[in-house]
Amino acid sequence: MHKDQPIHHGSLEHLLPPSWKAQITGWLAEDTPSYDYAGFVVGEHPRTATLWGKSAGIIAGIPFFTEIFKQCGCEVEWLAKEGSYVNRPKDGSGKTKVATVSGPVRGLLLGERVGLNLLARCSGIATVSRDMLLSLRSAGYEGILAGTRKTTPGFRIVEKYGMLVGGADTHRMDLSSMIMLKDNHVWSRGSITEAVQAAKMVGGFALKVEVEVQNEEEADEAIAAGADIVMLDNFTGEGVKIAAKSLREKWKGKREFLIEVSGGLREDNVFDYANNDIDIISTSSIHQGTPHVDFSLKIDV
Repeated sequence: MHKDQPIHHGSLEHLLPPSWKAQITGWLAEDTPSYDYAGFVVGEHPRTATLWGKSAGIIAGIPFFTEIFKQCGCEVEWLAKEGSYVNRPKDGSGKTKVATVSGPVRGLLLGERVGLNLLARCSGIATVSRDMLLSLRSAGYEGILAGTRKTTPGFRIVEKYGMLVGGADTHRMDLSSMIMLKDNHVWSRGSITEAVQAAKMVGGFALKVEVEVQNEEEADEAIAAGADIVMLDNFTGEGVKIAAKSLREKWKGKREFLIEVSGGLREDNVFDYANNDIDIISTSSIHQGTPHVDFSLKIDV
């Protein structure tokens, strides 16, 4: 585990807001909105089930999974740590024992699908995030790998959590976390300068202002207006390197700012953009359409 990953510095569960357990209650209510007919069939005899990891990946989402079963009257005992890598064993079984869940059999089955869906999704994001981060580090990139706000409505807290477990930056959590002025904001206001000035007036000293730019000239205008971050959006790899170096040299000693690159970055092309004139590489590819890590929950017999 590398020390530049957030999980190395404390329990990520301590980040979660007071509302997170209520969200889980809502997910369970969505899955069982009225009668639990199959629960009637099995009753509430005490049983134990085993959580199996069936594919390689990073385990992420332990607090959520545990709370799901707590609300169903069950207890989870983990055999693997958050952020640890689970490999498929070499004994031919194709699965790894990750945890046990004990409680009334009806509770085990009430939480099963909600828990597995969440764990598979969160772990998949953590795995892809970790893989891309380690690849960038091996290529010599020292900056930040970040996700985006392109998350699933109602599930953002889990997806951002997965990024953190994998070592990626969450980027802004929501519209209130940072002022990002994209092309539509600029066009609607009239100019980059006017948009930045208006944002600074209401954001004050506590909120950074980031401006999405399409070329170096727009970046210059944003920096001159006081932007804290300029995002080079949809540049070519070579274009990013030229623009970033030029901006560093031009504004050295005059303004402090960060440079972010974004737009269509994936594992197969991110190295074209990675250089240490760039502070932040942001991409939705670490959380949109990522493969899930496969888990199953089987009642012991």
